[in-house]
Amino acid sequence: MYKKVLLKISGEAFSGEGKKGLDPQMGEYIVNEIKEVVQSGVKLGIVVGAGNLFRGEELSYVGPIYADQIGMMGTIINSLYLSSALKKHGIKSVVMSHVTNLPSVERLTYDLIEETFARGKVAIFGGGTSNPLFTTDTAAALRAAEMGAQVLIKGTKVDGVYSKDPKKFPEAEKFSKLSFDEAIKLDLSVMDTSAFALCKAHSIPIMVIDFFKKGNFLKSVMEENVGTILTNGN
Repeated sequence: MYKKVLLKISGEAFSGEGKKGLDPQMGEYIVNEIKEVVQSGVKLGIVVGAGNLFRGEELSYVGPIYADQIGMMGTIINSLYLSSALKKHGIKSVVMSHVTNLPSVERLTYDLIEETFARGKVAIFGGGTSNPLFTTDTAAALRAAEMGAQVLIKGTKVDGVYSKDPKKFPEAEKFSKLSFDEAIKLDLSVMDTSAFALCKAHSIPIMVIDFFKKGNFLKSVMEENVGTILTNGN
């Protein structure tokens, strides 16, 4: 069982597939999945995306630098929403970031991360890496390294990593295990290369799971084979 975990979930998890905004039913589902893991004693960090609020093509008019900064603020919105939803279920959390001074967002420091875990709270990292031109996947890898996570779990809508999009290509091959080098060589779109490089450098495995299948998050924390795991390959 992993004791210290970084969960990366997309903004789409807050709205439902193909939808926009914040859906209370999806929020309830996310909280229930997280609650099971927290109650098992895991020290949990979370990075969320903002695809439910903004998509790159919608912000193309302002250019990538401004678009990324708008997206980073979107992750703050989702982080605060998640923190509030967790609180309703008796789960304490701390939203931390480098990009805003809102009253409910703490300045991210390594001491605060350790204090958050010591008090049994969930650490929610908003604002991406705090720099434009980096994805939330890279932010997840960075925060996983900073908090000393044993694994980075990426919650998606697919049950692992495939050679092709399984929704478009029924013959697509599912991988149970891959090395980071293999994933980069095959140009798999599950995460960007910089995220792979960070996790490889810090020997942090990445587990890709279907987050929308009830109980999968807890199973992955318990090291059950419910998706694809990427490692250094040693």
